Amino acid sequence: MNHPAAGRAPLPDPTVLMTEGWHCLHVYYRVNQSELSRLDAQQRAEGREQLCTILDPSRDGAPQRIQSSIVSGHRADFGLMMLDPDPLRIDSVAQSIRSSALGSVLDATYSFVSITEISEYVPTVEQYGEKLRLDGTSPDDPSYAAKIKAYEQRLPAMNKQRLYPDLPPFPVTSFYPMNKIRDPHANWYTQPFSARSSMMAEHATSGIKFAGRVSQLITASTGFDDWEWGVTLWGRSPEDIKEIVYTMRFDTASAKYAEFGSFYLGYVATAEEALNHLQIS
Repeated sequence: MNHPAAGRAPLPDPTVLMTEGWHCLHVYYRVNQSELSRLDAQQRAEGREQLCTILDPSRDGAPQRIQSSIVSGHRADFGLMMLDPDPLRIDSVAQSIRSSALGSVLDATYSFVSITEISEYVPTVEQYGEKLRLDGTSPDDPSYAAKIKAYEQRLPAMNKQRLYPDLPPFPVTSFYPMNKIRDPHANWYTQPFSARSSMMAEHATSGIKFAGRVSQLITASTGFDDWEWGVTLWGRSPEDIKEIVYTMRFDTASAKYAEFGSFYLGYVATAEEALNHLQIS
């Protein structure tokens, strides 16, 4: 392991870095009221200050991306999403929370470990051209060359966003895990790639209709967690989240082949805002 000089952020251990993409962690906490009542005013104030520092995205050594949220429902009160090349830097945040003066107050109730990726169903430029031809656009048509050029120009930026995402400035966020099912009558993994790719193209077309209202990040968790993917959504309003999930469930890839875990709906907030809302003062 690397041993950083005093005052410097630790360098990532090369053994835990991926060839491309970031590690990702979602973790959800519930306030333990019994433990909170045992802390005096000084301990609470100390814990608040520590937590605000730990979750400050601009602090030295913070993960590349860190976002906190106030969570609705009984399963959690407070949520975190973190991304970084080094999974140990991400985990250090969870360990710092545990070791803080509020560590006994925040009980971790759920976590999800995953990584960013470029899906195998994202068409290459050549595959996009083939799709245009199958849809009836002739290579001799001037619009064919224009569409190919436009796709070629935007593909690198789209792939960069999938691997090294910027978090959108939307106030509502939702997370849920999912699988593609292996039911004998609807086994995703026995379908040929061409059929799976076609279904995912339909699914993507449904999502495009929500551009500007909803942003989505799919992270891969096969071999990392109990589910195969994690889906993080951000919306301009709560109904945007409901509408996109409802709409896309009618696509074949979802209606016939998808299995969903629990949904965690939250509202993006700074650590200080969340602590105020949770009445930890």
